[in-house]
Amino acid sequence: MALNGTWKNDRNENYDKFMEQMGINMVKRKLAEHDNLKLIIEQNGDKFTIKESSNFRTKDVEFTLGVQFEYTMADGTDLTGTWVMEGETLKGTFNRKDNGKILTTTRSVVGGELVQCYNYEGVDAKRIFKKA
Repeated sequence: MALNGTWKNDRNENYDKFMEQMGINMVKRKLAEHDNLKLIIEQNGDKFTIKESSNFRTKDVEFTLGVQFEYTMADGTDLTGTWVMEGETLKGTFNRKDNGKILTTTRSVVGGELVQCYNYEGVDAKRIFKKA
């Protein structure tokens, strides 16, 4: 799978505006812009293991495609949702537990970079990762 590997955040597009729309305060938004996020992605069939490490936390996330699971974002926002494959794109649809609003996320490899896209209430953002 093209997503497998170690990925280090290289740059962000519209990430601050996205976090603002999510209701994340300015201090946390400024910190998140420089979190040095690294993802280690391993896929085995329909099962994914993702190790997230940043300046602020290390978290292991395991999920099976199409099976609902719970996840807590770095700012403390609790979500429940599922990941599915759409072609070569990993797509997540999540409900915020606090307000029921939908957050969608996609991960795909474009031009040798891992592009993680977000949409929340009409605001789009990207985080672009390079192989580490």
